[in-house]
Amino acid sequence: MWIAAAVCFIYALAFTAHADVYFKEQFLDGDGWKSRWVESQHKSDYGQWKLTSGKFYGDAELDKGLQTSQDARFYALSSRFDSFSNEDKPLVIQFTVKHEQKIDCGGGYVKIFPADLDQTNMHGESQYYIMFGPDICGYSTKKVHVIFNYKGQNHLIKKDIKCKDDELTHLYTLILRPDQTYEVKIDNEKVESGSLEEDWDFLPPKKIKDPEAKKPEDWDDRAKIDDPEDTKPEDWDKPENIPDPDAKKPDDWDEDMDGEWEPAMIPNPEYKGEWKPKQIDNPNYKGTWIHPEIDNPEYSPDDSIYKFDNIGVLGLDLWQVKTGTIFDNFLITDDVEEAEKFGTETWGATKGPEKKMKDQQEEEERKKSEEEEKSKKDDDDAEEDEEDEGDEEERTEEPPEEEEEEEGEDDTLPKDEL
Repeated sequence: MWIAAAVCFIYALAFTAHADVYFKEQFLDGDGWKSRWVESQHKSDYGQWKLTSGKFYGDAELDKGLQTSQDARFYALSSRFDSFSNEDKPLVIQFTVKHEQKIDCGGGYVKIFPADLDQTNMHGESQYYIMFGPDICGYSTKKVHVIFNYKGQNHLIKKDIKCKDDELTHLYTLILRPDQTYEVKIDNEKVESGSLEEDWDFLPPKKIKDPEAKKPEDWDDRAKIDDPEDTKPEDWDKPENIPDPDAKKPDDWDEDMDGEWEPAMIPNPEYKGEWKPKQIDNPNYKGTWIHPEIDNPEYSPDDSIYKFDNIGVLGLDLWQVKTGTIFDNFLITDDVEEAEKFGTETWGATKGPEKKMKDQQEEEERKKSEEEEKSKKDDDDAEEDEEDEGDEEERTEEPPEEEEEEEGEDDTLPKDEL
C-alpha cells in the first residue's frame, strides 16, 4: 500500500514540477511595472496608462492595475518574457478586466505575440499569434474575441461568446490543448468550448458537393401543386374599388371650373382578391434533392493548429472611446489548475469586497441625489410661497380715496346768471 502511495506522490510531484508559469503580472511593486512594460513609439499620440485600483475595489493594493486614462485614443503597451513553445502541452492565458467607466466602445483584450516582435513599433497591424478578451461597441458588439493566426492569416471564432458589460472586475481565461480543443472561461466558469477545426475555418472543409452530380431533370421537389380540378367561379372577378353610392355632387360644383364631377372610390365589399386554385399533395413529389458530397481533395488534416513555437510577448493593443478600463492579474501558464487557483486567490478574493464597496458608493450617491432633489424642491416651494405672498399683498392694498365734490361747495355762478 505504501509503495503505491509513494508512486502516486512522486508522479504528482513530477507533474507539479513540470508545470510552468511563463508570465505573471500583478503590479505589486508600485512604479516597477515601467521597467517591465514598453510603450510603442509607432504613433506619437498613444493614450497614457496609470497604475490605480480605481474608484472602487476589494483591496486597495492587490487590485491595482494598469488603467487607460485618455478618451478616444489608441493604446499600445507590451511586456516581454522568456520565449517558449506550447507543443504537446496546454496553453492558458488569463487576466482580469474592469470597465469601471461604463464603457460604450472599446477593447479589453490582449494579444500574444512572437518573441521577435519589435515592442517599440507594435501597432494594430503587427502580426500576433492569439487575440483574446472582451470587446464592446454599442449594443450590437459585446463579445469575447478568440482569434488565432494560422499560416499568416487571422481566423475569428465562428461562435458568438457574450462578454460581461458591467463595471465590476471579471476574470477571462483561454485554454488551448494539444488535442486541438479549447475552452473559454469567465469568472472561472466555462462559457464555451469545442474543437479548433470545427469552430474556426483554419482548414478547407472535409467534404464538398460533388461537382459531377446534378439534380435529375424529372426530379419533382414540389410538395404541393395546384388542384387541376379546381376552377375559378364565374362571379369571382369583382373590382377592388367602386364609386361610393352615397356620394353626391356638391350643389356649388361648377364643371367649367372644377371639371367633370366623379364620386369618390371606396373598397368593394364584394372584392375577393386574386383567385388561386387550391393546393393538393403532389403525387410525384420526391422530396428535397440533396446534393451528394465527396471528399475534398484540397483538405489535409493538421494536428498542429494549436501549436505556436515562439511565444514571447503579451501586448495591450486597443482603441477606447471612453477610458477607464483596468487590466490586472496577467498569467500565462501550461497548468489549468494553477490558473484556476491563481484566479481564485486574486479575483476570487476581492470580488466580494469590491462589489460591496461599489454598492455602498451607489447608495451614498442615491441618498445625496435625493437630498439635493429635496433641497431643490424646498427652495422652489419657498420661492413660490414668496411670490404668492407678494401677489396677496398687492391684492389687499386699497387704492387711495378720491375727494368728492359736494354740492354747493362752489359758489361761482356762470356769467350769464350775474
